Amino acid sequence: METSWMAEGKCRDLPPETFFPSDGVGVEIARRICAECPVKGPCLEYALYNRIEHGVWGGASERERRRIARQRRGAQRTAGERSTEHAAVD
Repeated sequence: METSWMAEGKCRDLPPETFFPSDGVGVEIARRICAECPVKGPCLEYALYNRIEHGVWGGASERERRRIARQRRGAQRTAGERSTEHAAVD
């Protein structure tokens, strides 16, 4: 996976612990930084693709990324079921 986007992240000049908070207040601080980041999208996709479990990536907490991953898996299954049904009809 391509990672040149990392050089453009707002996080590059901040301490890593900012994005690995131990409480909800810390998560909110990290989210605010991410909200204005030009590479928020690629950052989130990187974390999802690599199944990164800790920290705030692309403005999403661990819990939010797990939810996104579950939703995507569900959507893939649904799309796969539709294509299987369509093939059976043909």
